[in-house]
Amino acid sequence: MKPAKIAVLGIAIVAGGAAAFLASSPKEAPAPEPVVQSVNTADVLVLSQDIPMGRSLTPNDVRWQAWPSDLVPANVITRRDAPNGVEQVVGSLTRVALVGGEPVRREKLIRADGSGFMAAMLPAGKRAVAINIDTRGASSAGGFVLPNDFVDIIRTYRDEDSSKALGMDVFSSETILSGIRVMAIGQNIQEKNGEKVVTGETATLELDARQAELITLAQKVGQLSLVLRSLADAGQKDTVKPENTDAGVLVVRYGVPKQAR
Repeated sequence: MKPAKIAVLGIAIVAGGAAAFLASSPKEAPAPEPVVQSVNTADVLVLSQDIPMGRSLTPNDVRWQAWPSDLVPANVITRRDAPNGVEQVVGSLTRVALVGGEPVRREKLIRADGSGFMAAMLPAGKRAVAINIDTRGASSAGGFVLPNDFVDIIRTYRDEDSSKALGMDVFSSETILSGIRVMAIGQNIQEKNGEKVVTGETATLELDARQAELITLAQKVGQLSLVLRSLADAGQKDTVKPENTDAGVLVVRYGVPKQAR
């Protein structure tokens, strides 16, 4: 046999073996079909945008959004429980500032029913009383008392009996109320744009009927100052009587200072 034929035969044998090997090798398994699981959803009423405190909701402020049924928070408004939920909340005032995308909760809304916002904000049995404060912050913790802070109220007054006895002006101070919520400073009912100082000539306080009478009288016969309370004990009433609470603070304009009792 000629060498050329032998070479062609060898090439054919090698090619056939390669083809047989490839044909016998296992094929790759096909990719698994994607599994699509159906998720039960519920329509939840959410806010379409950020809403400041005290604003009335409009139809454009809320919308329905599908949520997984097992992730729907408690006490939110769903289309299943309230098909006319949008109509129910439109016109309500917001108790606090709300964030866009947040589920709407009824406890954060107020139905004013024609009343003003401040009247709607007051809990049952409470009164809103405005007192004069120093615009420079001298009687309001340097201006750092913000709406919704809690304060103690100190009355400073001229002690007539001690002044006559000592022949000099004697002033005393006393804490007349503690743990009182500030509803507004001036006409500001909330911190705005991250500001840390709110100025105004009045502070509106949340009081009961007896406290309202006490504050009104105290403002007539002395000067009132707001003392900012720590966030840790905000809203708590003082249960321990401070030391020397009976002692007055003596301020003299002339003469020798002495402690007034």
